[in-house]
Amino acid sequence: MDNDIIICRCQEVTKQEILDAIADGAVTVDGVKRRTRAGMGLCQGKTCQRLVAKLIAEQTGRPMAEILPPTSRMPVRPVKIGIIGGARDE
Repeated sequence: MDNDIIICRCQEVTKQEILDAIADGAVTVDGVKRRTRAGMGLCQGKTCQRLVAKLIAEQTGRPMAEILPPTSRMPVRPVKIGIIGGARDE
């Protein structure tokens, strides 16, 4: 895979940027996310999270099962509380 390939489409983060973050000490998906913004776009990492974890595993020699998943965040767009809480129709 070419190092100029885009891994995170939402934030346009390349494989090389992720490899640089790993070389800088990022050994978790969150660590890469903090350094590169990979996984912070509209999809919230649904597209790139496994690719980032795979690159971490390859570069560190650790199995994929040992790579910690990223922490979850609230929805990217505001949601009316009535939608979440089931507002009553009156």
